[in-house]
Amino acid sequence: MTPQDMTPQDMAPEEMHALVERLYPICRSITGDGVRETLGVIGERLPLTVTEVPTGTQVLDWTVPKEWNIRDAYVKDASGRRVIDFRASNLHVVGYSVPVSGVFTLEELRPRLHTLPEQPSLVPYRTSYYAETWGFCLSQDALDGLGDGPYEVLVDSSLADGSLTIAEHVLPGELPDEVVISCHVCHPSLANDNLAGVAVATALAGRLAAMGTRRYTYRFLFMPGTIGAITWLALNRDRAGLVRHGLTLACAGDRGPLTYKRSRRGDAGIDRAVTHVLRDRPHTVLDFSPYGYDERQFCSPGFNLPFGGLTRTPYAGYPEYHTSADDPAFVTPQAMADTLDVLWRAVGVLEGERTYLNLSPYGEPQLGRRGLYGSLGGRSDTKQAQMAMLWVLNLSDGDHSLLDIAERSALPFEAVEAAARALATAGLVKETG
Repeated sequence: MTPQDMTPQDMAPEEMHALVERLYPICRSITGDGVRETLGVIGERLPLTVTEVPTGTQVLDWTVPKEWNIRDAYVKDASGRRVIDFRASNLHVVGYSVPVSGVFTLEELRPRLHTLPEQPSLVPYRTSYYAETWGFCLSQDALDGLGDGPYEVLVDSSLADGSLTIAEHVLPGELPDEVVISCHVCHPSLANDNLAGVAVATALAGRLAAMGTRRYTYRFLFMPGTIGAITWLALNRDRAGLVRHGLTLACAGDRGPLTYKRSRRGDAGIDRAVTHVLRDRPHTVLDFSPYGYDERQFCSPGFNLPFGGLTRTPYAGYPEYHTSADDPAFVTPQAMADTLDVLWRAVGVLEGERTYLNLSPYGEPQLGRRGLYGSLGGRSDTKQAQMAMLWVLNLSDGDHSLLDIAERSALPFEAVEAAARALATAGLVKETG
């Protein structure tokens, strides 16, 4: 059974959005209990295999850092009012801030206060993963309203030996060859980057589970950005060659058109599948660059895996990026459903891609007496099916795949695949690969 044969067993668009809303308040970072809590919620829908990699573990050229957890943080004025409050938004604290307790004037605090003067009402997202420091984020408007102080400052956090957490959901297929979908779970209260990606990946895994029989094995990776992918690659170096197709999924819920970033190879099967599916809707296709999300780790030259990246508006391409405006209202159920539909159709291409050989190559075989021409001439779907059969017969020479045929004919892949199966049933073509 392929995706084209199925009635999808969906998380409704509203369910994906509800998952974003549920995960949004959790304070996540590249390590810590927030990641584990997030994975626990995902695990209510998908069985996950969780791996804890201890602090200090060497992973390629990196080292797993100390684990960070935070309980509370604030800046209080003389009246005891929290003028900056972690409980109101976890974006108010610079990620990985070390513990601090003391009294400071505003002048003393200013170097540790981060704002967006060009977006004065928004709170920025800032981190300091690999340098031990501390700080707060607030809106420029709030900063402008602060007096000289003094201010009571507390960051109740810990930075200690622990572990980095990675979760995997695997759906076995007929082949050990894998399709890998990777999304990052390290950002705190940011809905599009990347809770929307997490929700869409979860929905896709549910659809694939309902297929029953899959050609490929599907592996979903939920892990911190950069260090998570590097750690996974270090732990799976000897089996990375099983990855036949890969995709990083991020920024999956904003209202912008879809954007696909090609793999380092540029013409990998995943590149062709996604770009073929995107051609019937507004989109942008970007060539590979070694900057962005975790596709750059999977595409590093030593691995050079066939990994592309799918977003709607790319990172840093929308004003809400890495700010408090990237909240659940910024992402829409409809946009997430559209992203899911593209992924589903791309899976259909990957699952259905085959090569056939025409068994009656001398002249056009008589399709009518085999019941392969529809009786209702002129209907657009019938005409498309007929054209797909003619293209399959003409190009099924053992060298052209179904995706080759779909690209050359400008027909939808599913129409070409359906034609090939009908022709195979009639004994006119046979599968060769």
